[in-house]
Amino acid sequence: MENPYEEGRLLLINKPVDWTSFDVVKKLRYTLKVKKIGHAGTLDPLATGLLIIGTGKFTKKLNELQGLDKTYEGIIEIGKTTPSYDLETAFDSESEWSHITGEDLEEARKAFLGDISQVPPAHSAVKVGGERAYKKARKNEVVKLEPRLLTIHNFEIDASNLPEVKFSVSCSKGTYIRSLAHDFGQKIGVGGYLKKLVRTSVGEYQLSDAVNLDEFILQHNEGS
Repeated sequence: MENPYEEGRLLLINKPVDWTSFDVVKKLRYTLKVKKIGHAGTLDPLATGLLIIGTGKFTKKLNELQGLDKTYEGIIEIGKTTPSYDLETAFDSESEWSHITGEDLEEARKAFLGDISQVPPAHSAVKVGGERAYKKARKNEVVKLEPRLLTIHNFEIDASNLPEVKFSVSCSKGTYIRSLAHDFGQKIGVGGYLKKLVRTSVGEYQLSDAVNLDEFILQHNEGS
């Protein structure tokens, strides 16, 4: 019997927390019994949300899909920082934040709209001298990454539950939301880190149309 996934399919998966994007690809390669499979844009292990998977002939479309704009929702907690800019590493600073006003947060928000320059996190997969930056960072080596130009199309915040700042952002390819959280915290002078992140869309593809990984695997196994 012919394997339709070997021929080619585009899958919308809701990535579970604590899974790397490669973990998802590896699990689906085994489940679907396909050789050619990949994803259209990494999500950090602690992030959840839309991961586009291509199999067979659709792997050729993945580069094109990676270039699409993306939207995210999440929480930045102000007053604390971590080396990884998220909860992958322990807190390394804590600051008083009670003096921060809504006006302070609004001014900071505006500073990140439009074309901006952003330095990726040291704990990222960017290669430095042929080695992934996060591997150097984990060995406490100094990691110097070059800033990148990108575009933040929309950045909305809800500061009704400080020190948590809920946000939604629409941005171009290559944007690190962890860096956005860190830089936002630096802008208001008390630090900040990314507490939660969900990718809600990639171009026209929506998280609302995605299937939870475990559900997809269960459905596939029942149908095969």
